[in-house]
Amino acid sequence: MKNTIITLALLFTFLGLSAQTHSHSGAQPLSYPNIDGYVTLKTDLHMHSVFSDGKVWPTIRVEEALRENLDAISLTEHLEYQPHKEDIPHPDRNRAYHLAMEEAKEHDLLIIPGSEITRSAPVGHNNAVFITDANELLHEDSKDAFSTAKKQNAFVFWNHPAWYAQSPAGTPILSDFQKERIKKGELHGIEVINTVDYSEESLALALENNLTIMGTSDIHGLIDWSYTQKGNHRPITLVFAKEKSIEGLKEALFAGRTVAVYNELLVGKAEYLKPLLQTSIEIEKAEYIGKTQVLEVELKNISSSDLLFENAMGYTFYDSSPVFRISAGDSKIIKIKTLDKLNTLVLKLEALGAYTAPKIHPTIEWTIKVE
Repeated sequence: MKNTIITLALLFTFLGLSAQTHSHSGAQPLSYPNIDGYVTLKTDLHMHSVFSDGKVWPTIRVEEALRENLDAISLTEHLEYQPHKEDIPHPDRNRAYHLAMEEAKEHDLLIIPGSEITRSAPVGHNNAVFITDANELLHEDSKDAFSTAKKQNAFVFWNHPAWYAQSPAGTPILSDFQKERIKKGELHGIEVINTVDYSEESLALALENNLTIMGTSDIHGLIDWSYTQKGNHRPITLVFAKEKSIEGLKEALFAGRTVAVYNELLVGKAEYLKPLLQTSIEIEKAEYIGKTQVLEVELKNISSSDLLFENAMGYTFYDSSPVFRISAGDSKIIKIKTLDKLNTLVLKLEALGAYTAPKIHPTIEWTIKVE
């Protein structure tokens, strides 16, 4: 009996230690296909830890990103706003980046050095990523902060420009300050999605001023509490890079090869959004039902976003609405009345959850060989 008790005690001790093993599995791993010529990188380049106004240690940000299968993150701590400095004094504004790097060193996660330049309107909040030293960005004159970021070859984007705390109407105001930054090559991107907010006006500004379209979580608390437990994914920027590397990511951001994503919402330039949607749908089968002219097509959504489509063909559907949803990872069978038996069909669907400009949905085409 004594030996049995000892054995059980050792077993429970082992199980307890196993439960504490450092693991990054679980949560909601995100997956989006590559597009022709590019690797699709899943990124979140706007987040905070206790080294500014966040509520977690930097290592938690790394662990969350690994659980969600992200490819790159940046801890963009506020330079000027430091509410925890009495409890966590840190004269080095690069500290969060170094801690994240240490946590990620054995994993295939890119940690991008970054900081947030935090000012009142009209300057607003702006993230500078790929910086070399955050401390050098601390300037009383905001123009000097931007010019220093440019000297460090940083990619700078305008955060939540429609935030009602700085723009009471909830719409972005492109002031002379932003216009000057764009003209001087000191502002390169703009968030069209920040936390749960999507701004059509910010998308319009991105297109009018050739700014890179961004989507970020701007997370301060826990991803699980803010997003996952509510049935959501964090907002991210999909970046279409020539390779998975810091250099590849940086080149793609400056080139504007992005799509902002939040759950079923996808926002980007047509040249990148359309191929992403096209490769997100795989044609599982296409065959006629018996001797009929009703073509049965099975579509599979291999992305992590639910996709909402509307029939854009001349042919109509049999026994279903022209508007339909394919949930992430699921398949959907549509039945098309082709009137004659075809060898090939050009399937045309309007992607209702996607935007290439305010209120503009892309139409996606697939050439299908009929079995």
